[in-house]
Amino acid sequence: MNLQHKKVLVFGTGISGIAAAKLLGAMGAQPVLFDENEDRRAEDIREKLGECKAELYLGELPRAVRESLSLVVLSPGVPTDLPLVNDLRAAGLPIWGEVELAYENSRGDVLAVTGTNGKTTTTSLLGAIMEHARPSVFVVGNIGIPYTQVAAQTKEDSVTVAEISSFQLETICDFHPRVSAILNITPDHLNRHHTMEEYIRVKERIAMNQGREDTCVLNYEDEILRKFGESLSCRVIFFSSLRTLEEGIYLNGDRIEYREGKSCISLCSTKELKLPGRHNHENVMAAAAMALACGVSAEDIRFVLKRFTAVEHRIEFVEEIDKVAYYNDSKGTNPDAAIKGIQAMDRPTLLIGGGYDKDSSYEEWIRSFDGKVRYLVLIGQTREKIAKAARACGFHDIVMADTFEEAFRFCADHARPGDAVLLSPACASWGMFPNYEVRGNIFKELVRDLKAKKQE
Repeated sequence: MNLQHKKVLVFGTGISGIAAAKLLGAMGAQPVLFDENEDRRAEDIREKLGECKAELYLGELPRAVRESLSLVVLSPGVPTDLPLVNDLRAAGLPIWGEVELAYENSRGDVLAVTGTNGKTTTTSLLGAIMEHARPSVFVVGNIGIPYTQVAAQTKEDSVTVAEISSFQLETICDFHPRVSAILNITPDHLNRHHTMEEYIRVKERIAMNQGREDTCVLNYEDEILRKFGESLSCRVIFFSSLRTLEEGIYLNGDRIEYREGKSCISLCSTKELKLPGRHNHENVMAAAAMALACGVSAEDIRFVLKRFTAVEHRIEFVEEIDKVAYYNDSKGTNPDAAIKGIQAMDRPTLLIGGGYDKDSSYEEWIRSFDGKVRYLVLIGQTREKIAKAARACGFHDIVMADTFEEAFRFCADHARPGDAVLLSPACASWGMFPNYEVRGNIFKELVRDLKAKKQE
């Protein structure tokens, strides 16, 4: 689409919206930046825009502006079924997401990762492998750098490794990764997608434009994805942490192996990895499979696998104080992710949970405690809901805290030598924190303050 001198609405003034407006301005379009929150400070937004001369509207979008638009670009946090979005769609306007805008204005190959859990670790690891093997690599998406921020810098030999959320997949049109991956699908974001069927449908859109020359990497142990693989026209590589596969990548004892036809490559032992837990071994297999599909050598992959360390906020070891280990798993924003967090603990654990309600159920998470959790310390909007689920599952060592600091203090005061204190909330951070990064950073600050006091 030629957007030269065309007015394009960017809905949302966060990091993605600002990057999209700047890209549109650089393309010669006329960006119109809009946010329904009239309390946002226009001066702050204009400061972030810098030299980009976007029109800015807060609270309400004038009808005259609506009628002058050629395209709408939604930020990921903007629901696609808002009344205003429906009105714009009914008026015949194309509705893109910022991923689609970036894709249409970038060059080179795209490697795209989605899934309920493990996206950030897999994307970061794949990015590290590609950076070791290729000269021009960009790691973007939900991982922190908007795709629109770097799209104009890509070249024909570039590789863009993108973490893609379900929110972003709702609004793709021609987005076409050379290699895609769906790591797993478990209930999440049902407050946005409403049904599990819709959530699955949106996740599977990542492969909708892939053809015979492309590859999709899927988790063989996820029944939804195993069935989905049968419907694809592109090449499918399965990975499995529970069985050896005739074709694909799998765990054989503690060895990660890749089998294609009659050849079998041993990539590394899980003992050589710095990423603990079966869920991380799955992330490693997915990243390795995607790199192999791009022609990266086993030697280059092996070199990075042995050196890659855990992603910040994902089962991140912080400190050991008086023989108590503190772990930051703030990125455990849904029950399935939090299950991985508790499974990675090998000692009695004081667990901080709770936060924003995404219409999740928590019984499976509670049952995964498996005798490890000494206390479940609950905060936020979901604390009563989680406590009810815990009691229904027969778990009663529950503590309610009014603040995050109070929850941390309880854990620090009641932890015994040999215990772990784990922040793994099973909930989003919204309401108490702007995002999970801020929540995790505050936890780490509290740990380090505690250490400093102990040393006084």
